[in-house]
Amino acid sequence: MLAALRLLAPLAIVAGFGLAQTATKNWTPPKTSWGDPDLEGTWTSDDQYGVPFERPVKFGTRKTLTEQELADRVKEDELLQTSIEAGERPNAGYWKNQKGVDAAAVPANWLEFARRASRQTSLVVDPPDGRIPLTENGKALAAAAAARRGQPPGSWLDLTMYDRCITRGVAGSIFPVVYGNGTQFLQTKGLIALRYEMIHETRLVPMDGRPHLPANLRSYMGDPIGHWEGNTLVVETTNFIGGHVGVGGNGNGPPYSEDLKLVERFTRTSDKTIQYEITITDPQTYTAPWTVAFPITREPGYQIFEYACHEGNYAMHNRLSAARAEERQAAAKAAEAK
Repeated sequence: MLAALRLLAPLAIVAGFGLAQTATKNWTPPKTSWGDPDLEGTWTSDDQYGVPFERPVKFGTRKTLTEQELADRVKEDELLQTSIEAGERPNAGYWKNQKGVDAAAVPANWLEFARRASRQTSLVVDPPDGRIPLTENGKALAAAAAARRGQPPGSWLDLTMYDRCITRGVAGSIFPVVYGNGTQFLQTKGLIALRYEMIHETRLVPMDGRPHLPANLRSYMGDPIGHWEGNTLVVETTNFIGGHVGVGGNGNGPPYSEDLKLVERFTRTSDKTIQYEITITDPQTYTAPWTVAFPITREPGYQIFEYACHEGNYAMHNRLSAARAEERQAAAKAAEAK
């Protein structure tokens, strides 16, 4: 969302990282006035946009790109940046609906871009092949979601929780997408707040050792409890409402169940970088726990802007209205054919 408001710096090549990024040499992690590691500020996952979520089969178990593959990705990122500067919407074909009409809900100047190319071959880093270990139930849910995608909605229930401006879930709020990738950390003694740019959901993470809420108290963002392991913030989240949101960008993917447990780790590795890691466990949807990891960065001038999702959400009305209009048109043609 901030692309048009930022100076467009040249892309730089990252030195490389695997599951965990090495801390900057001779750098001491800052502390708050009460002695906790200091994560405050606004961070973005923009640099990971364009990295495949699951690893392409051709890379096998390789977590990082070769020098030539990295150079190719740099060129792709430069082309993306150039198209944004020109006010164009990249990957225009993606936004075309079945009638060839540009159906994107965002203007080109909202779109984000990577400032430095990532070496990662995928955001999923475990299992070793970078693929999501779905159960048969998870595969069926994924197939059903894919079948609905792009089809005229029968009702508002056919639209995702993100389409309806309700939630993107925990993981979907930080995974890199086309815009709105900001996450703000606010810290006080015994409590940390994580505020996400898109949809403006805020998580309050108690750090005082309290237990999780009773199992009958659930929410879309779950019940987070945090603690420190050295300089790493560890957040365990349970008590989710299942059946509505997936673990993917914008909450896409097969809907997880109420058994979902997330364990996130935030480790500040330099003045401008936090290494983020999230492990997902849900026996109903996945055959084993799996992990996504990538760095989030702090960029000069980056800030969170208002995201009035409900106020500006004409997409729901328009999609439902268009679907009903198409149904009336089809009914009229059928009547004429009799």
